[in-house]
Amino acid sequence: MATLKDIALKAGVSQAAVSRCLNNDPTLVLPEETRNNILQAAEELHYVKKRKKVIAHTIAILQWYSLEQEANDPYYLMIRTGVENYCQEHQMKITRVFKNDHDYISKLKDVDGIICIGKFAKEEMNIIENMHPSLFVDMSCTDYQFSTISLDFAKATNDLMDYLVLLHHKKIGFIGGKEYLSDGTLYPDLRYSTFIHYAKEHQIDYEDYTLLSSYTREDGYTMVNTLIQKGTLPTALVCASDPIAIGALRALNEHHIKIPEDISVVGYDDIDEASYTSPSLTTVHAPAYEMGQYAGMMLKGLLETKTHLPLKVILPCTLLERESTDMNKLEQ
Repeated sequence: MATLKDIALKAGVSQAAVSRCLNNDPTLVLPEETRNNILQAAEELHYVKKRKKVIAHTIAILQWYSLEQEANDPYYLMIRTGVENYCQEHQMKITRVFKNDHDYISKLKDVDGIICIGKFAKEEMNIIENMHPSLFVDMSCTDYQFSTISLDFAKATNDLMDYLVLLHHKKIGFIGGKEYLSDGTLYPDLRYSTFIHYAKEHQIDYEDYTLLSSYTREDGYTMVNTLIQKGTLPTALVCASDPIAIGALRALNEHHIKIPEDISVVGYDDIDEASYTSPSLTTVHAPAYEMGQYAGMMLKGLLETKTHLPLKVILPCTLLERESTDMNKLEQ
């Protein structure tokens, strides 16, 4: 097999010049004749350029929810898809592990790094972090021991509430869910805590219109039916996820409550289905796919630089106005 040295001897140039020429170095200045001699020598010697060695990391995607739960929650599906697409594009091997797998920790031993999607207790995080370089996705954590990537739900909620106030809403409800860590601790929801703080600070009537259950369509439907039966509907309803909001829309439509004339409805996530509801759903766009992409990129960087400095990334969210809120009121 021909080498760069063979081509250099045949073309009468240095080996460095051959290397830079064949690698299309833009800073290399050669007479056209010399360049042609190098290319001709390479062709005559049947030179085959060596491929750069690819560092093929193997990473585990550890999911805190089951496959069935993921199928019912496009938000988490988009995060995982973002991770997987990035890894495939960068020759990183993937193994999927679920927290409800039997002895899931043992399945994490033969990998180079771990991307954890979801909510994890401190004890679990310590075990995982001590095994391999790790990144926790969709989890806000004040402990600087861990690398995390999350969404700025605090600012998104304040922006959303400002928007509803501009629409002249003074009675605003909130329906959301509860998520518990494996140690029984209730995971704090920034959407809910920010909503409560904003409502108190701006004298918003909210206490009779606030319910918490889970983040599913079924519970969104049930919670709104509960409010309707109590006769306590606000003029605007903030739903902590699009699936909750979709269930809420169904309940309101079944009771012939007009949206947005009688009540405005807003969700979070911007799943595909949100633009096809009736009416289409105003929602906070949460860049879940991009968060997965960033997670893959960040873990790759941690592995290749061998850095032990924890990283914390918070991605912005944006409000998308659609038909479930009355935008005409902004002009009044």
